[in-house]
Amino acid sequence: MYTIDINCSSPYRVHIGTMLLEQSGELIRDTCRGSRAAVITDTNVGPLYAHIVTKSLAEAGYTTCVHMFEAGEEHKRADTLIEILEFIAENELGRKDVVVALGGGVVGDVAGFAAATYMRGIRFAQIPTSLLAMVDSSVGGKTAIDLAAGKNLAGAFWQPSIVIADVGCLGTLTAEQLSDGCGEIIKHGVICDAALFSQLEQTPLTQELLTQNLGLVAAIIARNIEIKRDVVVADERESGLRKLLNFGHSAGHAIEALEAYQLGHGNCVALGMGIIARAAAARGVCDETVPQRIGDLVRRHGLATSCRWNAEQIFAEALHDKKRQGYSIDVVLPHEIGSCSIETMDLQEFRDFLYDGLSSAANAPAVPDEAPADNDRIGEEASR
Repeated sequence: MYTIDINCSSPYRVHIGTMLLEQSGELIRDTCRGSRAAVITDTNVGPLYAHIVTKSLAEAGYTTCVHMFEAGEEHKRADTLIEILEFIAENELGRKDVVVALGGGVVGDVAGFAAATYMRGIRFAQIPTSLLAMVDSSVGGKTAIDLAAGKNLAGAFWQPSIVIADVGCLGTLTAEQLSDGCGEIIKHGVICDAALFSQLEQTPLTQELLTQNLGLVAAIIARNIEIKRDVVVADERESGLRKLLNFGHSAGHAIEALEAYQLGHGNCVALGMGIIARAAAARGVCDETVPQRIGDLVRRHGLATSCRWNAEQIFAEALHDKKRQGYSIDVVLPHEIGSCSIETMDLQEFRDFLYDGLSSAANAPAVPDEAPADNDRIGEEASR
């Protein structure tokens, strides 16, 4: 088992290993205390693992209750949050009790937001069951729900008291779900770890690797959590360095919304990384090998490589992204594998950048013959 300490404003420990669900009650008891535990999960994960976690919690002395909501990003909304808050209140949790988020990123986001707001904040434990949640959303303290205007627009920074990543849970993921988690792993390699990127080039994280070398999978997950930790500890509230974690997200979140959240987050981030990397190469920010290597690695992990949306559609949706500030937006640009920078672009420049990134032969059908330059309309959109 790996243990990684996150020494931020509210320090906590991440546990990575096997058979940890069976130990979750004891681990949570040692960290969170309290007498009641509300397990929040969804209809995909609950039937698989809720009984294991509640049994362990009961053995550790907790009075437990379970709330399951319908799985899917489309349910990461205000009504789900209110249902969870009402459930927690009905089961009489107090300030010293604990919310347990059991599931993927959607569960962690909405359950964490509920913990952050119930009685102005109670303890919560993250038990991520997807690869994407293990390497990304379970660490860092970001909690949120989506609004009609955009993804993650309502939320709070609320650090968990403990994170328990049982890599055995990955065995129940489909090949597509496992691949989707690799989008964020590849991103971590691009932004700050060339060695990790090279390792993935030599040994892709696939279902075959899960069955052949679970220890290596655990090590890869641990390394990604270390990367996330280093960035989060340096910039907990995303005022500077933490924005590096948004590589590929400005375009990726827009694609995610255009796809009505039916294409996974990791796939959308992979598409976003490709668009931004190709545009960076076209502008001389990096050489051509950077988008080529990213595209090859994305493809080897079974992630999407061709975008069916054009630059104008992606740009219009990106205007709702929380990384936008008035007439500008922050974009993470790659210089080489393992090195990126954060650049602030005005909206016209960002739109042109998207056109550059989508102008390759693979994406030519999705790009209009001419890029419109309607600056007045950009100003109207920016003022909304």
